[in-house]
Amino acid sequence: MLMAEMRERHGREEMTPRIFADFQNADPKGRVRLNTQGTHRDLERLGLALSDGMAVRLSDGELEADGEVEYSTEEDMWVAKIDWRVLFDGE
Repeated sequence: MLMAEMRERHGREEMTPRIFADFQNADPKGRVRLNTQGTHRDLERLGLALSDGMAVRLSDGELEADGEVEYSTEEDMWVAKIDWRVLFDGE
């Protein structure tokens, strides 16, 4: 990875909120549902409200993924689009 890419990624990590997500809890479109107690707990702790287009770092304690929040009108809940090919170690 180039140094500029590393700086950009590092800066994005500092600004992107990290919230809990259960990667096994995905909708039929492959979006991760943001309806777990852990997710709600993290949002409350951070003082955040989800909004369309919001960038988030999803973590289950072992794996992480960058996601973009959107509202699922089909399921009446917030979800996050992620690239399933780019899950990475949370360490």
